Amino acid sequence: MDLSLYHLIREPKIKKEKNPLLLLLHGYGSNEEDLFSFAAQLPDEYFIVSARAPYQLPPYGNAWYAITFDNDMNKFSDDKQAIESRDLIVKFIDELIDTYPIDKDNVTLVGFSQGAILSYAVALTYPEKIKRVLALSGYLNMDIVGTNLHAEDAAKVRFFISHGVVDQVIPVEWARKAPEFLKNLGLDVEYHEYNAGHGVAPQNFYDLVNWLNK
Repeated sequence: MDLSLYHLIREPKIKKEKNPLLLLLHGYGSNEEDLFSFAAQLPDEYFIVSARAPYQLPPYGNAWYAITFDNDMNKFSDDKQAIESRDLIVKFIDELIDTYPIDKDNVTLVGFSQGAILSYAVALTYPEKIKRVLALSGYLNMDIVGTNLHAEDAAKVRFFISHGVVDQVIPVEWARKAPEFLKNLGLDVEYHEYNAGHGVAPQNFYDLVNWLNK
């Protein structure tokens, strides 16, 4: 069966009746191979799926939604496309659960940059689907979160958020708003900053694996 998103998969090394899912969502202009390079170092009990975003960016990258610049180099996100991708990711999760022996109550999103922005949106719009979110080098864009956000529904979702303090793509000030907002909702949030740019530093990777293993 063809699923909605092209993807790479690493089956769990420790097979259970139902295994947890780690869904990797790459950043703007990248592809499914980017985060999948981490797969070997991630915990053995997960199905690890790395999805390719639906919009092609020549020459060989992909995006979850378009980003455009005006004459003054102000950046605009296509929120309509972002919302469509948000819902497409949820449909894809449902397809994965139907296709593989995945525990539907143990789905973790790992998003980088644009993938992190979408991970927030998926988890806050469909909190019943998601157990944990690792949001790396992203920010919370409330314009792509559904309007009926109920704190009590989202209360069980746990967040690991990390950002580089010298990130030139997404300023760290943007990133800091997310843990504050989520903690105000009463959610479980672990937030880390690193002396790094727009990427995942080795210490950041070490911390996220520790958090997953907790």
